[in-house]
Amino acid sequence: MSQCVFVARESDPSEGRVAGSVETVKKMKSLGLDVLVETGAGLASRILDADYEAAGARIVGPEEARTADVVLKVRRPNSSEIAGYKSGAIVIATMDPYGNEAAIAEMANAGLTTFAMELMPRITRAQSMDILSSQANLAGYQAVIDAAHEFDRAMPMMMTAAGTVPAAKVFVMGAGVAGLQAIATARRLGAAVSATDVRPAAKEQVASLGAKFIAVEDDEFKAAETAGGYAKEMSKEYQAKQAALVADHIAKQDIVITTALIPGRPAPRLVTRQMLSAMRTGSVAVDLAVERGGNIEGAEAGRVAEVEGVKVIGYLNVPGRIAASASALYAKNLLTFLETMVDKEKKSVSVNVEDELVKATMLTNGGAVVHPNFGGSVQQGEGK
Repeated sequence: MSQCVFVARESDPSEGRVAGSVETVKKMKSLGLDVLVETGAGLASRILDADYEAAGARIVGPEEARTADVVLKVRRPNSSEIAGYKSGAIVIATMDPYGNEAAIAEMANAGLTTFAMELMPRITRAQSMDILSSQANLAGYQAVIDAAHEFDRAMPMMMTAAGTVPAAKVFVMGAGVAGLQAIATARRLGAAVSATDVRPAAKEQVASLGAKFIAVEDDEFKAAETAGGYAKEMSKEYQAKQAALVADHIAKQDIVITTALIPGRPAPRLVTRQMLSAMRTGSVAVDLAVERGGNIEGAEAGRVAEVEGVKVIGYLNVPGRIAASASALYAKNLLTFLETMVDKEKKSVSVNVEDELVKATMLTNGGAVVHPNFGGSVQQGEGK
């Protein structure tokens, strides 16, 4: 009998993304898997139940999750969802594990084998499974669109017989995947763009997109990058020097977009009320790190706040604001990871606990928490 994959409908009403697309359902069927899709799962991403059925899936109610060998989700399952899965089921999702150890323990106690996609290592083999990059790319784009919506002037320079409208000045703080896409999108809209980042490698990337790089380039700056390509937390002394440089620069900007996140830590505070007060009335700031405490002082999660005369956008789940695009990429990330566990001859799913991708992403297995960052050891539990 074929092993069963269940694509869940997200229980959070603010989450419009879905963990399976028509394309990925077709692929899972071709791998010999039975695919169940919870009714209405794809509606917010413009995927009808009939579309899934045409791809070979069966449309079922939430109670059918209990029959699934694999559950695909966008967000970590809540308690009632966990209770609806059978012991031994594999659950693949964005688990948001930092600070949520109790929820991880609950999944372990339920006997689930769970994988946190955001812990996927940044290695060549895993590039097509990297949900942080695929979703951050869309968040960077959407941040500029949201900023342009709130900004009450044109973005590009416009020369007319009646005079010239100057280009909007956009400053992007953090030149990772989201920041680089924000730079590229703002440039496409005709803005004059500058950016900053604590990683020296970012300087060339920013310049390649036609933006000006702003940073204190001292010895600490030159060493400020982890082996995984993430930003390191900088010393208080460096932060003070960078803040002085940035404060002067921000005062001249129309739009500021902050994207700085450090895995497992609260978001660093980059923009203070004092900096905002130096900006012109009607300026706009976008905080893409608001879910982790925010880069901008005064940012409010889930809304546009007015802080010192500046509109500060603090929308949550920014990729989910363009759910159809985000779901297509997220579903492909999950499929590519799941495919590494599929025995194509036996047409079954099994977990190799020695696989480097499994070691990096597995949170729970065999009734225990196994990820070393959350109190476990990968050697605990048994392979499936």
